[in-house]
Amino acid sequence: MREYFLKTERIGFSEWTDADLPQACLLWGDANVTRYICARGQFIDNRLRLEISNLQRFHVQYWPIFELPAGELIGCCGLRPFSAEKNTYELGFHLRKKFWGRGYAFEAAAAVVKYGFSALRADKIYAGHHPQNLNSKKQLVRLGFRYLGDEYYEPTGLYHPSYELNSGD
Repeated sequence: MREYFLKTERIGFSEWTDADLPQACLLWGDANVTRYICARGQFIDNRLRLEISNLQRFHVQYWPIFELPAGELIGCCGLRPFSAEKNTYELGFHLRKKFWGRGYAFEAAAAVVKYGFSALRADKIYAGHHPQNLNSKKQLVRLGFRYLGDEYYEPTGLYHPSYELNSGD
């Protein structure tokens, strides 16, 4: 049974570990999930190592999220350090296709934003999305993020819309 450090009504947030390669394969091994994340494919093991490293170094990661009470992996949602600005993070969420359209992205992201501002004392949280991923745009706007402009994102080779949310918003 997994331990959850954060819960919402339907979601439990855990931490990626070395034992989670099967769950990581379920998520990042699905082309439906990664098509907006990178153009050259995602190396699952490297992605899992990055998330584990971010937790060790920065105490944040794109945490694995699970459906309560069944414990089935929904995807991941969390934070990572953003550039050189102190107390700033980037929000991200990747959900397995079977969980799309059921409100999990918004529920998870709202919990992470609240956690970022309260527990981590973040000043700002940034987010972005693939220009064709209009569902992610909808979630960010609904969460209160403000559009800043488009930024080049090397993994896809495209300019992605970029957003910001301040702690006082």
